Amino acid sequence: MTKRIILVEDQLIVRNGLKMIIEQDETLQIVAEASNGKEALQLLDKVQVDLVVMDIRMPEMNGIEATKHIRNRFPTMKILILTTFDDEEYAYQTLKDGASGFLVKSSEPQKLIASIHSVLVGGMVIQEDVAAKLMPKLLHHTAPSTPIEQLPALTNRELDIMKLVGEGNTNKEIAETLFLSIGTVKNHITHILNELELRDRTQLAIYAVRNGIV
Repeated sequence: MTKRIILVEDQLIVRNGLKMIIEQDETLQIVAEASNGKEALQLLDKVQVDLVVMDIRMPEMNGIEATKHIRNRFPTMKILILTTFDDEEYAYQTLKDGASGFLVKSSEPQKLIASIHSVLVGGMVIQEDVAAKLMPKLLHHTAPSTPIEQLPALTNRELDIMKLVGEGNTNKEIAETLFLSIGTVKNHITHILNELELRDRTQLAIYAVRNGIV
C-alpha cells in the first residue's frame, strides 16, 4: 500500500530534490507540498496523509512551531524532521513536542528512505551525531530497570564505553578518555551491540540510560 506524505520545505530546489529521492521508492508518494508550517497546517485540513516530512528553519512558521500545532490538531500524525543543522536542541524540542524523528539533510538517500519507513511503522529515528547526547535528556525521568550485575557479560572496559556512549561522547572522545584507538573503541561497541542484541548506537545510548549505566 502506498504511503502518502506531505513535504514541507521552503527552498524549492531542495524540496524538488527531496521529492525525487523519496519517490524513488514506489511505496512512497508526495501528495502535497508546503513552503512553511502554516501552509502545511492548511493542507492537512484538506489532504489525508500518513507522514509529514518537514524542515526546521522556515519563514512564517518553522518546524518547531509546526510540530506543536500539528500534534495538537492531529495527535496521531507522524512527523519526520529534516534540517541542515545537527543541533541537539532543535531535535530535543521537536521530539519532546511529538515528532517521530530527526535527520540532517546531508544523510544518504537510502538513509532518508529507511528513516521514513521506520517512522511509518512507529519507530523513532534520531541522527546518530546527536542521538547519544539527546538520550539522557529525553529519558532522564526513566528509572533504571536492570541492575548492572544482571546485564549480559560485559567487561569493565565495555561498561566504561557504554557509559560514555550514554553520556553522548563520540568515538574520538571515548578513545581520548580511555586512552584507546578509535578502531579499538569501534570494535568494543560492535561487540557490545552483539552481546545486547541492539541494532545501533542510538539503541545503545537508550539502553545505557534505561539500565542505570549513565
